[in-house]
Amino acid sequence: MHDIRAIRENPEAFDRDLERRGLAPLSAELIALDDARKGAVSAAQAAQERRNALSKEIGAAKKAKDEARATELMAEVARLKEEAPALEAAQTEAARILDERLAAIPNRPKEEVPPGADEHGNVEYRRFDASRERLAQGRQHFELGEAIGLMDFEAAAKLSGSRFVVLKGQLARLERALGQFMLDLHTTEHGYTEVVPPVLVRDEAMFGTAQLPKFRDDQFAAGDGFWLIPTAEVPLTNLVRENILAEDELPLRFTALTPCFRAEAGAAGRDTRGMLRQHQFNKVELVSITAPEKSAEEHERMLACAEAVLKKLDLTYRVMTLCTGDMGFASQKTYDIEVWVPGQQTYREISSCSVCGDFQARRMNARYRAREGRAVNFVHTLNGSGVAVGRALIAVMENYQNPDGSVTIPSVLQPYMGGLNRIEGPNT
Repeated sequence: MHDIRAIRENPEAFDRDLERRGLAPLSAELIALDDARKGAVSAAQAAQERRNALSKEIGAAKKAKDEARATELMAEVARLKEEAPALEAAQTEAARILDERLAAIPNRPKEEVPPGADEHGNVEYRRFDASRERLAQGRQHFELGEAIGLMDFEAAAKLSGSRFVVLKGQLARLERALGQFMLDLHTTEHGYTEVVPPVLVRDEAMFGTAQLPKFRDDQFAAGDGFWLIPTAEVPLTNLVRENILAEDELPLRFTALTPCFRAEAGAAGRDTRGMLRQHQFNKVELVSITAPEKSAEEHERMLACAEAVLKKLDLTYRVMTLCTGDMGFASQKTYDIEVWVPGQQTYREISSCSVCGDFQARRMNARYRAREGRAVNFVHTLNGSGVAVGRALIAVMENYQNPDGSVTIPSVLQPYMGGLNRIEGPNT
């Protein structure tokens, strides 16, 4: 959500930032809507002030025993009283129109975000090469999983349709191990507090993190005003909604392992085979709530925490700074971590870490009281994948595959697998 006062103070800068997002200038339209809101507020206030003044005049007229004047004044008060609901409704409607328009506009990119229209404008930030020899090519995860009988897409389709999977046996355990490993890492080494949040949330929570109203078609509605969460970012970030925190409480760092649900409305025909793009998947989420001057530093810290997962799994990856045309709606700046998958002979996104500034905080009315001066300001919010569990499973399977169809288990996961170091193929 944008601050209309900031737009009024520097409309040219606002329009330049929108242009970087590929949008037309909007400051003039927004200022006009705010003028209409202010006009409605002024009209309602003027009517109330006139009623207050008339009340005093009525008292004076009655004191002077001027009944004719008092009657005339009382008639005007009655008229103003009749008009009051319409004036209040006009004020409410003008504020609603402005708020809806502001809520539909994406966040302003930071100055250092590279320009670009789509993913082709993204810029490599850094990369990590695994100590193991990188496989240049290999079988895809679904070929490996189906061959050993532990990954069943047909059974899932009978249960739920396309874009679902049933994992069995040691592959199911490996996915569970990955999630537990990530949670342990983030809570014991990175200082995040583990949370088990609801996976059903109301409209207000989805609005707060900007899934609603713009991305309604990408979500799963659960009925009775509930939505299935597309990511734990939604409940974790909304933990501070409508709160005023003390600056000494910041930063807050939360992590959660939850199922995530996405309609993938715009993904027809993309990644139809395998687990890369599912309606339901598990993900470890990272969320930080900070003071404004600390959010850039926290963004780099969050990225490093997500990278640590892949380093400990000894997986080759690269970090990309997303360009203005590829960033998410609520983001000021985003890093994507892309892991090497030899089955496709390319890098695929496994984590996205974003700083949102006060964009979400304004939608949630999440604030903090400064240590000095006691001023109340909006917090900054950040979110990132730490990381997507299903995609980590894909990366492990494809990078640790053996010629006989078995999959070696990374050493860091073996304690979570009861000491098992290999998932055997059918001919091993």
